[in-house]
Amino acid sequence: MLKRRTILLGGAAAAGALIVGWSLLPPRQRLTTARPLPVRAGQVALNGWVKIGADDRVGIVVCKSEMGQGVLTGVAMLLAEELDADWSRVTIEAAPIDKIYNNIATLVDGLPFHPDNDGSIKAIASWMTAKAMREFGVMMTGGSSSIKDLWLPMREAGASARAMLIGAAAQQWQVPATQCSAADGKVLHLPSGRSASFGELAEAAARQPLPAKVALKDARQFKLIGQPVPRVETSSKTDGTAIFGIDVRPAGVLYASVMMCPTLGGHAVRFDGLDAAKMAGVKHLVSFDAYHGGTGGVAVIADSLFQAMRGLPKVSVEWDHGPAARTSSADVYRLLAQTLDTHDGFGYYSTGDVEAALKSAAKTIHAEYRAPYLAHATMEPMNCTVQFKGGKATVWVSTQVPGLARDAVAGVLGIDAQHVDVQVQLLGGGFGRRLDVDFIAQAAAIARAANGAPVQTIWSREQDMAHDFYRPACVARFSAGFDAAGNLTAWRNTSAGQAIIPNVIKRLFGLPMAGPDKTVSEGAFDQPYEWPNARIGHASVDLPVPIGFWRSVGHSHQAFFKESFVDEAAAAAGQDPVAFRAALLTKHPRHLAVLTRAAALSGWGQPLDPALDGAKRARGIALHQSFGSVVAQVAEVSLTADKGIRVHRVVCVIDCGQVVNPNLVKQQMESGIVFGLSAALYSEIHIENGQVRQSNFHDYPVLRMTECPAIETDIIASTAHPEGVGEPGTPPIAPAVANAVFALTGQRLRSLPLKLA
Repeated sequence: MLKRRTILLGGAAAAGALIVGWSLLPPRQRLTTARPLPVRAGQVALNGWVKIGADDRVGIVVCKSEMGQGVLTGVAMLLAEELDADWSRVTIEAAPIDKIYNNIATLVDGLPFHPDNDGSIKAIASWMTAKAMREFGVMMTGGSSSIKDLWLPMREAGASARAMLIGAAAQQWQVPATQCSAADGKVLHLPSGRSASFGELAEAAARQPLPAKVALKDARQFKLIGQPVPRVETSSKTDGTAIFGIDVRPAGVLYASVMMCPTLGGHAVRFDGLDAAKMAGVKHLVSFDAYHGGTGGVAVIADSLFQAMRGLPKVSVEWDHGPAARTSSADVYRLLAQTLDTHDGFGYYSTGDVEAALKSAAKTIHAEYRAPYLAHATMEPMNCTVQFKGGKATVWVSTQVPGLARDAVAGVLGIDAQHVDVQVQLLGGGFGRRLDVDFIAQAAAIARAANGAPVQTIWSREQDMAHDFYRPACVARFSAGFDAAGNLTAWRNTSAGQAIIPNVIKRLFGLPMAGPDKTVSEGAFDQPYEWPNARIGHASVDLPVPIGFWRSVGHSHQAFFKESFVDEAAAAAGQDPVAFRAALLTKHPRHLAVLTRAAALSGWGQPLDPALDGAKRARGIALHQSFGSVVAQVAEVSLTADKGIRVHRVVCVIDCGQVVNPNLVKQQMESGIVFGLSAALYSEIHIENGQVRQSNFHDYPVLRMTECPAIETDIIASTAHPEGVGEPGTPPIAPAVANAVFALTGQRLRSLPLKLA
């Protein structure tokens, strides 16, 4: 008889062998879904990404959310290219929730490795992460990852479908498949002159086996990829037929307006809604909990949104303000500074001996930088429509995470996730805010009180501004050392702030996180500069302020800190800012090419004419790598009579690898620059006793059309793997403007938003 110890050891060995065996296998296929795709009459699915109808319509299944970045167009172009589809016959269909649509690229890129690290540990970690995310990951749009994540799956799906169509035609014509080809939505047999449309071949193609392996086109064969194809949703947005979450109108819909505890994270203890219940159109009053890291409160459900909003002031509420009531912005900055007094933080990057280099330096400089909390302020405020009837729920929502949205609704309603139908709408701005599901769970709880009627819960702008998951406040300190010749010899940077990912993991999954969070130091440690001696670290600080992903995440403030201090170092060394940077990029030709191109296009070093009002102008430059792309920006700046900062022109150069659609790249650079300028010049969330003081765009302004500079974008040609585009345009603009202000005035601005003394 085997002893228990023998059985345990044998079981452990077997489990270990299984894990090792699993780790050696490639990630599972991303071609076919677990359940067959739903199809309409006359339509067949050739895999999990493409359907073809008898009418020759090619339905491309897109698993990413459209929030203004053009993803519906860019992603569809990948498949249509390899399929050789007729682009005029392409339609876009939303993907169901399935593991093949899990976002792999974002999690792999989120590992805390330096981009220059090509070691085996990084390779193994990336491999294992990719495999795990295929099985246990999240269907998500974010991290500037859509094209990067789907570059191969969509192309392989198109090539696979093309092979099946060719196989069907060859079988019908009784000719070798090698003699057939596809072009513009048809399969051709050139020797005989025969052809058949995709629609004519669709049913037969669906009976063909999936190819075991397909050959993808060489970049020189691309006909669609690389072209400035117009966006597929442009006409609907132009004529007003586009449907965003806030536009959904199911039959019998009611409307809910919410009032959350004014203190972040608080909740309602009790409420009196008798006066509100007497008002015209009011149907129900309900309190709700603080879901998924949000804030609790009360809601009025009525026949119209206006009636619901009118009813809210009539509700009397007793609040439990919670631990955040003891937190104010001044306290946050003080705590972060004190943390830097006593902690070096986790070291994300080090080389050489920075302490010895600083001690032996002929000259040293030091600086402290600060960045505030920021709101997302999406043009479409938070909203979600839910109908809960017969033990099933239908959810109409603008979300970046449909799978997590489904789970959140199921959890609140106490039903199986398979009984929740999530219908993703166009997003009127995401910027990371719609990666969270607090508002979705809240809408489900409110709809539960409506006796089966669909309820659209809409936050007012004031509620939206006061109950966001904010970009973290951060404080950073720098030291640089130089030798007698003015060469940089030491670079030390430590920052302090809240860590986003542990907060997100806890509120979405209820799990703790182990290990470093890359987002806290990204933009500081993962840059190409060849520091002779350096240490870059971050100290994470726990605070009761809810934080989340904000466009470009850690890069949004770390780029401002880092590129501003690079300029300070150049000035201390008595060198031109472009030349100083170039000397630190001798082993990074890609980055150097972007830098020098931006300098050349901007007329760097050439005199600038005054502004139209006669004000003197100056240039500032910044170079930054984020989400795999390298961006350099030059800002031309002048001052108004009241010392306001006016940006006249921005020259932007980007190397993002293979360009799928240059229009989308340019649009996203413009969008990122405008978004970044709003934060650089105006935006700040101020907290007093746990309550946000900003309420709307009058006290949280964004860049107006009359203030928008001329933006010129130049794209470096490349055939490398495509990288991110949606976020990399934002980080460099604040330091470029700040550096221009220094060139103009000699005043170094080290806090955001930028304000002259």
